[in-house]
Amino acid sequence: MHVDLKKTVWWSGFKSDVAEYVGRCETCKLVKAECQRSRGNLQPLPISEWNFEDISMYFVHGLPRSQSGNDSLWVIVDRLSKVAHFIPNKRTDQGPRLAQLYVHGIVRLYGVPKTIISDKKGRFTSQERRYVQERLSNKLHFSTAFHPQTNGQTERTNRTFEDMLRMCVLDFGGKWEKYVTLVKLSYNKSFQSSIEMTTFEASYDKRCRTLLCWAESEERTSI
Repeated sequence: MHVDLKKTVWWSGFKSDVAEYVGRCETCKLVKAECQRSRGNLQPLPISEWNFEDISMYFVHGLPRSQSGNDSLWVIVDRLSKVAHFIPNKRTDQGPRLAQLYVHGIVRLYGVPKTIISDKKGRFTSQERRYVQERLSNKLHFSTAFHPQTNGQTERTNRTFEDMLRMCVLDFGGKWEKYVTLVKLSYNKSFQSSIEMTTFEASYDKRCRTLLCWAESEERTSI
């Protein structure tokens, strides 16, 4: 939070004041879990050369059923830029439907990734889920059993996103799908310590404009 704020405001003791303010947030205390330092990967994955050349993915199940009938969220993360996409879906969706969502949400924007990293307990281990892999010619790699750190990037994104989603549930009455796009924007404009910038900046080489940028502009024009 302080990384975003310091672009606009600053005062003596700024960072500690922001940390104290966030620490008093009752909503954060309710939804955020304690995290320990990661022990690292058993075998480090190679660094991608291009955005969305290598991706990792995970499914979040057990969400309240939305008005459109969706009860799951498909989290897809670019391993280079850390950009995350969140695709609402039904837990009962089969291979053809998942392939359709994948093409619409990822392939039409970035092309076909070279590799996909998923976990062995996920939906991509069964025969119908392999439909996506076979139709789009991806190499599918499974994370090591009992070592979720292999796919830790997406798992960490899940924890962060679920925290943000719970806050939306508390504030907006559980209509999670309605706010997925805004939560995605909020996540992708957040500072990522691993790349020392926001994922938005890593992808588009510019700062993400928000209402805060609008407020600080001297000339505000609406057309």
